[in-house]
Amino acid sequence: MIVVIESAPGLMGCPACGVVAASKGRRTVELIDAPAFGSPVRLRWRKRRWVCPDPGCEVGSFTEQDAQIAAPRAVLTSRATRWAIAQLRSENASVAGLARQLGVSWWTCWNAIRPVLADAADDEYRFDGVTTLGVDEHVWHHVSPKDRGPKELTGMVDLTRDGEGNTHARLLDLVPGRSGTVYASWLDERGAEFRGRVQIATLDPFHGYKNAIDDRLEDATAVLDAFHVVKLAGQAIDEVRRRVQQQTLGHRGRKGDPLYGIRNILRAAPERLTDRQINRLNRAIATDEAHEEVLVAWQAAQQIRTAYRSKDPTHGRRLAERVLASLPSCPIPEIARLGRTLRKWRTAFLAYFDTARSSNGGTEAINGIIELARRIARGFRNRDNYRLRMLLVAGGITP
Repeated sequence: MIVVIESAPGLMGCPACGVVAASKGRRTVELIDAPAFGSPVRLRWRKRRWVCPDPGCEVGSFTEQDAQIAAPRAVLTSRATRWAIAQLRSENASVAGLARQLGVSWWTCWNAIRPVLADAADDEYRFDGVTTLGVDEHVWHHVSPKDRGPKELTGMVDLTRDGEGNTHARLLDLVPGRSGTVYASWLDERGAEFRGRVQIATLDPFHGYKNAIDDRLEDATAVLDAFHVVKLAGQAIDEVRRRVQQQTLGHRGRKGDPLYGIRNILRAAPERLTDRQINRLNRAIATDEAHEEVLVAWQAAQQIRTAYRSKDPTHGRRLAERVLASLPSCPIPEIARLGRTLRKWRTAFLAYFDTARSSNGGTEAINGIIELARRIARGFRNRDNYRLRMLLVAGGITP
């Protein structure tokens, strides 16, 4: 489909000296426009040309420009660029798929999109208003670091709540590396004003990020993510079950073994179990006296879940304090180790109940969006392009 456009005749002043220019006719420039009815569209723009009559003017001649139609020397129209960015952000599209719809090459499509995303990413205004900050790491490639640099990236996420208390997570940045130094350096780059606004900083149980929060966000409250605490408790139960399995039967779990048969039941909360599952659990524990250790470990770990599920934060905090007081002295070594770990994170662990249940859940949700975008693109070779694409799809920039 071909569309021909031209502007109406009229006077034009020289952009350098302001003298009324003389017309030199028109020349046709072909641009790539947004597709229509599933077909590529070509826009033929009959641009006006002028010459400055002032012999001393440095411009001489010039051609009509209109940023609403296309940027100077652009291949795609502004409308096509906006359409492509919207498809990337909202429709989980790939650059290759957009290039096919536009009828251009991958590089032609991306070269039109990239400057717009880069300008939006460089705008420091997008960091304004952040009062709750989440941090997490992820692996962006699985090949040799010699080819593409560090495999791990640290992602910073805005978890600030709106007036109704809802979190609208958005990715703020992705920086190479996974360490407290990386996180601290990023916080330094944001400036003292940004750091002073952050009131809550959520994180997974990684001391590197915790050290950065303590050093750079002195006035912020660090909150240990509830999901990862419950996950640690579940891992402790599995370790106890495997150890008892080896001690009683001398081999790892197999089909028909009592403890192996209840491995999934042990991962569930008591209130979610059906009567049939409870009976299976009781029969497996009653099979051998040594299995009582597994039951005790399960009950101890459920105390953590109960504290988090408490509707009253004050009551939940009291339950969490009981966990900190009792688990480190538990005779079951795996549970005692869990208790010692939580005791080291005591302040960040209890902060959950003092910060309206702040968590790193929004950060994990952003990671899910990133993983989806990476699979759609079938991997990335260029980290800068990866960062821009992820900032776009995860709400970090709005061109």
